[in-house]
Amino acid sequence: MYFAALLARTEDGWEASDTELDDVETLADLADLAREASTDDDTVLVLIEQEDAWFGVVRVDGEDDPRIYVSDAAAAARSSYGEILLTDELLGRDPGDDGPDLDSLDLDGTEEGEPASAEDEDESSGEAITHSPLGDGGILDDLGVGPKELRTLDPDDALGAIAEALGASEVLETVR
Repeated sequence: MYFAALLARTEDGWEASDTELDDVETLADLADLAREASTDDDTVLVLIEQEDAWFGVVRVDGEDDPRIYVSDAAAAARSSYGEILLTDELLGRDPGDDGPDLDSLDLDGTEEGEPASAEDEDESSGEAITHSPLGDGGILDDLGVGPKELRTLDPDDALGAIAEALGASEVLETVR
């Protein structure tokens, strides 16, 4: 089960709206969606969670590049919404580098079926994505949620804890 919401900072506090991510294919699409929620180029947070697995925060400040934080990169990588957040830059890859090219692969006869073992599967996928946080840990630092606190949030209640720290828990609950 996924939940996604936009929190837009206004003169009067935070405004929340639920959002549908089915038409969002890239981080640029997500940033555009966030910018549409802001009237004066104020801060907009896109909060995404997959129940009990991971959560992500995308912060858009006006026309600046979006800042991203993902609580569990490996869990997010297995999610269609998580894949939007796990950009090449965030993963430390060159843009368009989807792994080793075919000429560099050691083809040992197992390429048509399952890898010979789980260990081979890990090796064949190139750089493994770890079950650790990834991105800008200081994404909410100026809003009252420091990097250490962000890393220790439980994915099941993270968005509620973030909203509470921002003073936006009531508006977030209205769209939940």
